[in-house]
Amino acid sequence: MTTTLADTWGLHESQFWLRGKQPEARVQHAPELGFWSVYGHPEAEEVLRDPATYSSDTTRLVPQEMMKDADLKEMQAGNLLQLDPPLHNKMRKLVSRAFTPKVVADLEPRIAAVTNEMLDAAGGDGRLELVEDLAYPLPVIVIAELLGVPASDRYLFKGWVDKLFDSSEQFSLKEQTKTQEESVAKSLEGQKALAEYLGAHVDERRKQPREDLLTKLVEAEVDGERLTRNEVVNFANILLLAGHITTTMLLGNAVLCLDTHPEWDARVRADRSLLPATIEESLRYLSPFAAVARTATREVELGGATVPPDQMLLVWVAAANRDERVFADPDTFNPLRDPNPHLAFGRGIHFCIGAPLARLEGRVALDILFDRYPALRTIPGEPPKFQINPNMTGVRELPLTIG
Repeated sequence: MTTTLADTWGLHESQFWLRGKQPEARVQHAPELGFWSVYGHPEAEEVLRDPATYSSDTTRLVPQEMMKDADLKEMQAGNLLQLDPPLHNKMRKLVSRAFTPKVVADLEPRIAAVTNEMLDAAGGDGRLELVEDLAYPLPVIVIAELLGVPASDRYLFKGWVDKLFDSSEQFSLKEQTKTQEESVAKSLEGQKALAEYLGAHVDERRKQPREDLLTKLVEAEVDGERLTRNEVVNFANILLLAGHITTTMLLGNAVLCLDTHPEWDARVRADRSLLPATIEESLRYLSPFAAVARTATREVELGGATVPPDQMLLVWVAAANRDERVFADPDTFNPLRDPNPHLAFGRGIHFCIGAPLARLEGRVALDILFDRYPALRTIPGEPPKFQINPNMTGVRELPLTIG
């Protein structure tokens, strides 16, 4: 048996695509878990581009007894990730102006300043813990400042967010194990704390409007009506979470990819025009969010399988990004890959609205890291630690020497 980097790093055993394997079938049913897995790239694209057949409203298929302490309807209100058209389109339009190319480009000086500030405060002993010192605080500070919540509260956010993904067990719609029950309870605890925190800021904005995104959401109207408090809270919640988690993993994964492939590290350092393509290849090679969920609204033929209506599908974009039918030598890290139609930011109407910001943060941060440190190397005996959740692939600790 060949030992892969995924084995060496201790990545979740279910992530076969990181171990040089292709799926036995591009679309498979997992009866013990109660959902379908979509592994193929064309099949994943088909699902993500057809919201009428594949709904983002996944909560309707989660048995209430598995979420007995949660009000699913309340949790879904304003949750951009779980809305279908036409409401999705109206809600997305509310924040699209906050992520226009000009708005994002104008953030570059602030991103550079935060990066330098974080690195000035770290690295005194000849080493960095990249995630703690930069990859986590940078995107959190940027999105918190956009929203208008104190960036200094980022340590609170981390405690709550960590509870959302602190499970190595795949969620099952069929069997509620004790582990799953405890994991759901912990996740709901984190979500509740974050919702209460944001709710207090929403209440404050209603009394004292400011020039920030949270105020714009409080004052926004859909079909002539203001959003409810709960909708604003959930909307802000998603922006805060999505605004930093992907970027944190993107930056850590990109640095790890270059450490693992020193020939590319040397080439990119020498030619910074390769940075954007390197980020795209890192997103393909180690896709931060491995899966997204959809539900079938009707019986459908997909990848040679017949999926009945009202079935949950997990679309494994990370596996699709290693589909040998689309990517030549899919297990080779190659920033010159062209085209590189990876699905790390999704497709269709739910394509990540913050993708341009994440790409900018990654490029600016890597450029500054290269300027400041002649070498960034992992430390023998201190391997990177990854997220334990099977639906994620991202470093959560990455100790490095810096010279």
